[in-house]
Amino acid sequence: MDQTLHYISLYVQYGIIFYAIFLMSSYLILSVISIQALYKYLRIAEYTDHKDLLPSDISPKISLLAPAYNEGLTIVENIRSLLSLHYSDFEVIIINDGSKDDTLIKAIEAYKMVPTDFIVSNDIPCKAIRTVYKSSLPEFSNLLLVDKLNGGKADALNAGVNVSTADYITCIDVDCILEQDSLLKLVKPFIDSEKRVIATGGVIRIINSCEIKNGSITQINVPKNLIARMQVLEYLRAFLLGRMAWGNLSGLLIISGAFGMFDKEIVKAVGGYDSTTVGEDMELVVRMRRYMVEKEIPYCVKFIPDPLCWTEAPENTQILGRQRNRWTRGTVETLWLHRKMFFNPKYGIMGLLSYPYWFFFEFLAPILEFIGIVWMIFATIFNLVNWPYFIAITACVYTFAVMLSMLAILAEEITFYQYKNSRDIWKLVGAGLMEPFVYHPFLVWSAMKGHVDKIKGKKSWGEMTRVGLKST
Repeated sequence: MDQTLHYISLYVQYGIIFYAIFLMSSYLILSVISIQALYKYLRIAEYTDHKDLLPSDISPKISLLAPAYNEGLTIVENIRSLLSLHYSDFEVIIINDGSKDDTLIKAIEAYKMVPTDFIVSNDIPCKAIRTVYKSSLPEFSNLLLVDKLNGGKADALNAGVNVSTADYITCIDVDCILEQDSLLKLVKPFIDSEKRVIATGGVIRIINSCEIKNGSITQINVPKNLIARMQVLEYLRAFLLGRMAWGNLSGLLIISGAFGMFDKEIVKAVGGYDSTTVGEDMELVVRMRRYMVEKEIPYCVKFIPDPLCWTEAPENTQILGRQRNRWTRGTVETLWLHRKMFFNPKYGIMGLLSYPYWFFFEFLAPILEFIGIVWMIFATIFNLVNWPYFIAITACVYTFAVMLSMLAILAEEITFYQYKNSRDIWKLVGAGLMEPFVYHPFLVWSAMKGHVDKIKGKKSWGEMTRVGLKST
């Protein structure tokens, strides 16, 4: 029996080494690709003035869709921020998804909204629309407010697509703050690319502890809250060292639900957002990409590394846990729905690299990490741990994790330089040193709960209470 346990322990140890090397190598390769792509993007951007698109006749009309559910705390300021964007021809469509608070009343009163006989298409199924309001103020003539029965974010976005009048739709979380030139940067690939662009996405940043005035950010600060601060690092790694690489490899599978632009014709062709999944943003992008491949239409999905959108991050473990639980369930649902792509050469990079990467490192990673922790406890009890080996492996993994965070901070500072106070940089460095022991284990636990909830058939998002953005 002891001999059997010894061999099992050896196999587990070798398995951990192999997986760790494979995982770290993948992260390192993606980081190198991202840095090269960032350098190329910045060189081109240096000679590009996006403001040239403002008066241009080639600038297409854009519909900005913002679902709102119980956003009464910030809805007036959020709408003001969206209306202040620099773009020549766009409409803002706020979709009140059956809010139970005063979201609808505040929006109507603040912007003098009146009911209108608006013709709504039924191209995509969604819950019933009660009323479509339009602002009676001349300066806000491009503002619409849709009041509908509650159906969830995906259903609300489908309603917005039906109401929209533009060829391109931009989907955004209503509580986000956008850079004023964000639409100019996001729409440019649709105009410039030789292939048909079906979607573009940008970098999402954390707005906690930043100073806001009249719907715009006046001072960018690292969050005072440690949980939110660690999410800054996570987002820097995910966007600057992850999605930038996948965008460059033509293998991007997700455009963040917080801010993305889509070709409305293709969105309608694939049936809009899937309201039965909690990962509607990723699932839609994958479905659109599959549609283009199966129809044999040349296309591309573009990623913009500029910090275009700022969002409020959870500041306590309860809300963060619910968010990551939902993200895990959304990933599992998308991978299952599109399992046909797994190592399928028909789908090119998406089938041979992107999907396997998400399967092995996004889906399996937390499961394997959790099993490793359980095994470690078991091995300690039965005195099966090779402590010098364990300490060496742990030190290597920790060093690599910290190095990746430092690389993300460095990439941020030499490119977009958002955090100009040196104390903020040191705060991020300190968070990076603590993160592997404090933050990451919690994410693994939340992901495991997401897997369990998925097996149980849980469909709800979970209440995502926000602190609210403070404006001066």
